[in-house]
Amino acid sequence: QLQLVESGGGLVQPGGSLRLSCAVTGVILDYYAIGWFRQAPGKEREGVSCISNSDGSTYYLDSVKGRFTISRDNAKNTVHLQMKSLKPEDTAVYYCAADYAFICSGDTRGYDYWGQGIQVTVSS
Repeated sequence: QLQLVESGGGLVQPGGSLRLSCAVTGVILDYYAIGWFRQAPGKEREGVSCISNSDGSTYYLDSVKGRFTISRDNAKNTVHLQMKSLKPEDTAVYYCAADYAFICSGDTRGYDYWGQGIQVTVSS
């Protein structure tokens, strides 16, 4: 059974960095597109970034372009989200999700499997 577990969240000051990791178990990661999503209080869940399994193509939300980088290590069944120059508006619960597909999407509806989420707080 596919399971996803996020790690690496926490409290960071504005301008700081965090690296989120998503460990995938129960399946071979090679066959799955992986997405990172976030949900702030009172807001809808939004797609932050995703990475395809076919060609490694990526997607980024406009507001995180140039600051966040997604990468995957299929040998370790892990996907990372490196976040730099963090802003208070990046504060949210971050989720990773898996889709049995070649090409990833930033739309939540495309994902069948979700992690439990991890809190990221950007505050001074």
